[in-house]
Amino acid sequence: MNDIQIGHFTIGPSHSPFVIAELSGNHSQQLDLAIAMVEAAAEAGAHAIKLQTFTADSMTLDVGTDDFVIQEQDSLWFKEKLFALYQKAATPYEWHASLFKRANELGMVAFSSPFDEAAVDFLDELGVPCFKIASFELTDLPLIAKAASKRKPLIMSTGMASLSEIEQAVSTAKQNGCQDIILLKCTSTYPAEPSNTNLFTIPHLAQAFSCQVGLSDHTGGIGVSVAAIALGATVIEKHFVLDRSAGGVDAAFSLEPSELSALVTETGRAKQALGQVCYGGTEAEEKSKQYRRSIYVAQDIKAGDVLNSENLRIVRPAFGLAPKHWSLVLGKTAKTDLVKGTALKWHFFE
Repeated sequence: MNDIQIGHFTIGPSHSPFVIAELSGNHSQQLDLAIAMVEAAAEAGAHAIKLQTFTADSMTLDVGTDDFVIQEQDSLWFKEKLFALYQKAATPYEWHASLFKRANELGMVAFSSPFDEAAVDFLDELGVPCFKIASFELTDLPLIAKAASKRKPLIMSTGMASLSEIEQAVSTAKQNGCQDIILLKCTSTYPAEPSNTNLFTIPHLAQAFSCQVGLSDHTGGIGVSVAAIALGATVIEKHFVLDRSAGGVDAAFSLEPSELSALVTETGRAKQALGQVCYGGTEAEEKSKQYRRSIYVAQDIKAGDVLNSENLRIVRPAFGLAPKHWSLVLGKTAKTDLVKGTALKWHFFE
């Protein structure tokens, strides 16, 4: 599995997880708030910020029939008209350059999800280092082909997709010039429940498509993302907001700055903890071995005394004979006087 370069970050199994803060529409159409979000994401340690590049017209039709109104009662956006929702969630095209520039100044990379072919060209002209294909667009093979033709890495979310649909998307990307592909396991409910996340899909995806796999996480908190690292995820994407209580289209399942900081820290720790198969203790544990148990003299013993469970004990530390020799030692005769606290050695008895 090859490393993939996105900007100045190298992504791969031997590197720290690549954490993406998804701004989505949580800026509430306020540029100063969007800039503040970029700055807060950088301070929290995120490696990238991601936007969504669309207009309401490029996403749907301005129609009010049932087909174009969210009908699911458990949805955050129940009864919302799709066109109005996308108007509210859209990031103005004229903001992109400023947001990308600020992210770059702060050491992050910045890119976006294009939702139509014109958006691909627009982002390419801004010099994005990669493209993200959203879960709902994974079956839009012409869009994938267009993005792949730019010969930049593609990150593709797989929410709802069958194995054959993922295969079609990956094949389309490769046939159109993209070889650097990262698939993101994703559950396309907002918010998502941990019980619906099915993280065991991560290693299966990696094996099936011989590519890196990450997680686009819509659950609350950071636990699911940290667990994903243990299953081989190299990328974590989470929606981001400055203050959930202040609202935002995705605020309910977005991380606040302190939580994003914890995500960066804890996914990094999880990655470090994986290590390799190891028995017998690490080099760092070597000094701790002295605090295992061993056989010590527990009462003063005179030469000729019989060693027994009264004058010997198995205690810490481990400078005496190992506990496994206990039955061999009992009943033996001391060859010399032994003071309480002496680590028992073979030459002390017959």
